[in-house]
Amino acid sequence: MQATPGAPLTAGGTGGPAGGSTPRTRLPWLALILAAVVWATDLVTKVVAVAAMTDRADVQLVPGVLNLTLTRNSGAAFSLGTSLTPVLTVVACVVVVVVLRLLSRVRSTGWAVGLGLLLGGALGNLTDRIFRSPGPFRGHVVDFLELPHWPVFNVADCCIVVAAGLIAVQSLRGIGMDGSRATTQGADTPDESRAEPREEPLEPPREEPLEPPREEPRPEHGR
Repeated sequence: MQATPGAPLTAGGTGGPAGGSTPRTRLPWLALILAAVVWATDLVTKVVAVAAMTDRADVQLVPGVLNLTLTRNSGAAFSLGTSLTPVLTVVACVVVVVVLRLLSRVRSTGWAVGLGLLLGGALGNLTDRIFRSPGPFRGHVVDFLELPHWPVFNVADCCIVVAAGLIAVQSLRGIGMDGSRATTQGADTPDESRAEPREEPLEPPREEPLEPPREEPRPEHGR
């Protein structure tokens, strides 16, 4: 019960969103933290791969499944577009800027994870393109993970692919970045053509008031 009229019901002052941050408003921070973890993991693994595998033979990490093969990739993920390094660098910069602008609108956990993975992966490969040889915006990306019948890739590439899958799933499910779920037209309103007819209540028959019988006039007899 309220101690005094007009006093707030909770100790924080108000029960609405204005009284403090809700879990949904923390989702952009979740995406940023996830992006930072992906970025750091990608950079560390690349540094270790270059230091440990330069001028060395491939390493069978899991025989027949996963090998460590150090390569330099001037193209996009999975060695695509090797002749478009400057263009790909500009595209990566645009992706980073767009994702950072979108994070303020995120109120869905799935979108937060997807955008966080995408941002971290884009930053990881963008760092190579800017700081590695042969020069800024023309740098080659370090790849070192190899699966059978699959191009050599890195941690950033993995995260970008997983992010694309999560974003596709969220879109197919009709879940927007703000957490709202899209509905088809007419889904929330009943179909009047299919609605069952309503039965009108039957009124009881009205009883007409009975009139008293009329008395016939009696004939007068002679006195």
